[in-house]
This record gives sequence, C-alpha cells and structure tokens, in this order.
Amino acid sequence: MQEAVTMSNGEIVGWVILVILGAILVAISIRILRGRKAAIRQPPELGKPPEHPTPHAPPPKEKASAPKREKPPEEKRPLTKAETEALRKEAFRARKEAERAEKERKAREAAEAEAARLRALEEERARQEAERLRLEEERRKKIEAESGRTLIEGLTRTREGGFVAKLAGLFGGGGAAISEQTIGELEEILFTADIGVKTSMRLVEGAQERLRKRELGDAGKLRAAIRSDVEQILMDAQKADPRAVEAGVGLPIEPSKKPWVILVVGVNGAGKTTTIGKLAAKLEARGHKVLLGAGDTFRAAATEQLDVWADRAQVPIVKGEQGADPSSVIFEAVQRGVREGFDVVICDTAGRLHTKASLMDELKKVERVVGKAREGAPDEVLLVLDATMGQNAIHQARQFHEALGVTGIVLTKLDGTAKGGVVIGICDELKIPVRLIGIGESLADLRPFDPEEYVDALFGS
Repeated sequence: MQEAVTMSNGEIVGWVILVILGAILVAISIRILRGRKAAIRQPPELGKPPEHPTPHAPPPKEKASAPKREKPPEEKRPLTKAETEALRKEAFRARKEAERAEKERKAREAAEAEAARLRALEEERARQEAERLRLEEERRKKIEAESGRTLIEGLTRTREGGFVAKLAGLFGGGGAAISEQTIGELEEILFTADIGVKTSMRLVEGAQERLRKRELGDAGKLRAAIRSDVEQILMDAQKADPRAVEAGVGLPIEPSKKPWVILVVGVNGAGKTTTIGKLAAKLEARGHKVLLGAGDTFRAAATEQLDVWADRAQVPIVKGEQGADPSSVIFEAVQRGVREGFDVVICDTAGRLHTKASLMDELKKVERVVGKAREGAPDEVLLVLDATMGQNAIHQARQFHEALGVTGIVLTKLDGTAKGGVVIGICDELKIPVRLIGIGESLADLRPFDPEEYVDALFGS
C-alpha cells in the first residue's frame, strides 16, 4: 500500500509544469478579452482603420442583449353598474343610429326608384295620350269626310209621297179660302197617314178651333198652323227629358256617372246592331272610352255582326257564347266598364217579336241585372224603331215603354219610306224624345234629331 500512493520526483515535476501552463493560458485569455472590450468602447478614429485582433485570436463574440422583461399585465378592475349601464346605452345608441342611417338609405333609394318609375309612367301616358289624340283626329276627319245625306234628301220620300205631299195638294198655291170642307179633307189625309189616330185628331181639332176663331184666312195659314202644331208636338217630347244632350251625339251623357250605361232595345231587323256600331264610332271619335256588350245571344250571327262594328269603331267588346244568358253577358260588360274606367257602355239586347211575353220578361231581367252591376243603371233605355213599320212602330214603342221605361227613340230607315210622319205620332202619344234618326248607310247618316230641322225638311222652310 505504501508503494501505491507514493509519487516519484518525476511525476511531481510533471504536475507542476501542467499547473504553470494552465495559469499562463488563463492569463492570456484574460488579456485578450480586455482588449476586445476596450475596442468596443472606443470606436476607431476617422481615416484610421480599425484594429483587428491578431489573426490567431478567435473573433470576438457579440454581447447578447439581455431580454426585455415584460411588465406583468395590470389586473383590470371590474366595471361598476353605472359604467356597465352607460356602455350598454352607448352601444344601443350606436346600433339605433346605424339602423336609422340604413333605413334612410333604403328610403332614399326607394324614393329615387319610385320617382324614376313615375317618370317612366308619365312619359308612357303622354305618349299614349298623344297617340290616342292622333287616332281620334284621324277618325274625326274620316267621319267629317263622310258627309252623308242632308235631312232634306233623307226625307224626300215622306215629303213627296207621304201625307205631306197630300197636304201640299190640299193647300194648293196657298191662297184658297178655308172652309169646313177643307177641314174634312184635312182630316181624311191625316187619318190615312202614319201619324196615328190620336195625333190626327189633335191636329184636326186645332185647325177647327182656329177656323172658328177666324184665324185661318186662306190655305197658306192652315199650312202654317199644321206646321206649327207638328213642331210643338216634337218640341214638347224633347222637353220631357230635361237632361242636356251632348252636341254631335244627340244623347245625354253625364261624366259624373261612370260608365254611362245605354241599354239598346228593339225588335229584330229594326237596326239595333248598326245603330250601336255607328253610335260607338261617334262617341269614340269625340274622346269617349266606349265598351260594347253583345247581349243578343239568341239571334244567329248577332254577336259576329256587332264584333265587326266594334272592330270598325276600334272599341272593345264583351261577348258570350251562342245561346248564353244575355243578363250574364251584359252584367260582365258593365262590371268591366266600372272596373276599367270606361266612359260609356252600350249594351245590345235580344230582339225577338215584341208580342212574346218571354222577350219582355228577359229584357226586364236584363234591366235589373244592369242595376246590380252599377247602381242606378241603365242611364238610357234607347228604343230602335224601323220607320218603314208606320203605325206599328207606335205600338212597339208603347209596349217597350210600358215594360222598360224607354227614355229615347232612334228612328231608322227614314230614307227608305214615305212613312216619316210616324215620328210625330210617337212623340205625341208617348212623350218620349227622339234622340237619333237614320237616313242612310254611312256613319254620318245617323244624326241627332232636331225638331226644327226636321220640320223644315218635311214642310219646307
């Protein structure tokens, strides 16, 4: 054991040398480090290159910057109830302000869109109105171009072949003296005319009364007296309806009642459909918005005939199937007139023989239904009579008037008969105004009735 732990002199010397060498290395290292620190603290002078460490020395290590110490987060204190309420109110106000701004934006955009839409509609309405006025002007000029016959021409047969011609033969040159015999001949002429017994008696009695008063010195005065009495009969009938008629149309039309409903009645063959077509064209040409109702569903081709007139007059039409209920068709037409703002609705009706009770019952039903479609309708019940029927036309007028309360007469085909005096009997017996007369085929030949003009054409001015 003593030999194991005992060192020889050589080993001791070796250890001493190692310790000295280690101390030297430590001193050198300390010197080098101090030199580098001095170089860092003192920057090199301008124009003098920096000193570099010896090539054998390792490059200096950059001093690592100490990491910044973050401040610990401050602890947030809880909000008070008042602060919480204030924040809630502020958030509520901000939300409401945003909603208000959004609502205003949408309202502004909607207003701009609506204004643009209204401008477009106004422009379109203006364009349509200009087009409508242009078409109306064209139709008006076309109607004016179709001058038709004069009333004197239309009454030629009555004046030259009817009772007026016989009266002219009785009066002669106008200078002959008037006696009871002359009055007897006058009575015979009037009773064989088509003016009716009642009217004939009225005219004869008027002549006898004037003769007794010595007011009839000669035939010329008798002729003037007959003419005056006829004109008074016609004027009294026109005054029976105080409503003003529209110029150029011959019918009363009140703008306050929309649509103005005209119920057209009469027997087959009297000229109802043609009258309706011509009347629609006249009204449309004067700016009225017109609708037709094809209520004659019993007569074959009646609807087709009215459809042709509707196309010519450029007005719409409400139609039903052949044999359909006339009341339903007319009810639909009047309802459409109310719904779409038409000015006038003209309704055609069935026209089987007036002697059949079923026809009058059907017309009464139509009249009731029209009143349901628009309160107070119809506004005009227009009876179309064929002048060639003579005194039979008076009987027809009486029966239609008793059933429906006729408010106006249209006398057609005056140009084709010598029985034009029938209008005098109708006006005298029924006190119904004659609205229109037909004296030809053209549109202008359906004309408003003027008593003075009629008497002038019949007796001469």
